Amino acid sequence: MQPDLHQKQQQGIDVAVLVSIGRHPTTGRARRAEQDARGLELALAIEAELPGTRISMLHAGSQDDSSEAALRGYLGMGLESMTLLEQPEGSDAILPLVEHLAATSPQLVITGARAERGEGSGLLPYALAEHLGWPLVNSLASVEKVENGVVTLLQALPRGQRRRLKVRLPAIISVDEAAPVARQSAFGPARRATFAITTTTSEADSELAQWHLSPARKRPKRLKIVKAASARDRFKAAASKSEGKGGQVLTDVSPEQGAEAIYKLLKEEDVLR
Repeated sequence: MQPDLHQKQQQGIDVAVLVSIGRHPTTGRARRAEQDARGLELALAIEAELPGTRISMLHAGSQDDSSEAALRGYLGMGLESMTLLEQPEGSDAILPLVEHLAATSPQLVITGARAERGEGSGLLPYALAEHLGWPLVNSLASVEKVENGVVTLLQALPRGQRRRLKVRLPAIISVDEAAPVARQSAFGPARRATFAITTTTSEADSELAQWHLSPARKRPKRLKIVKAASARDRFKAAASKSEGKGGQVLTDVSPEQGAEAIYKLLKEEDVLR
């Protein structure tokens, strides 16, 4: 965040950070989700720059030993408590979150772009914005300023570019790998922190119940999107040229020969199977 000369005259805001249970990519063990942890890091940066800011952390799900250990990973970043909207496994989290946010009325809601477990569709921020009628900004890189009910944001774009936006509060923002890296979790504060458990009206996720879950297969290669943190890295990403790998130039060939060459290339790049 960039310091603002007018922040001394500004009052703090209420920030709600939505967190989920993550999954380690190698072992599959429960952990704090990487994007949600970056969202909490962003909220802590706002609190440091804007005195009087109040951060509340919110999770909708069941409470067991595995999930509690993962949630305490967030608490070890500096918070003393977390609100847990308790609901059975396989329940839809959207309605309880909407009801809680509507009742508490935070000015800013921060979420990860998508969950590491379950559906992982990335639709949760959009569903919350639709129910609450609040604006949504995705791919957030940083929060520059909060002044007179308007937040100035820096949004990450492909190839390391950035776009400055001004959004009137209340609003929802989602973060991904472009946001600052989360700090390490301290074991002692994480164990001393508490959970404020709230019972909610749960509704089964009918869409998820119809899904058939299976281990993921290797996906086709996709275009590389560069998300750099510094101006130097963004300039290098925008100015660099992609390196060719074993390509060939076809001239004066028939349509059949051209189509055969394209088909061969797509097979080599694992786009077609």
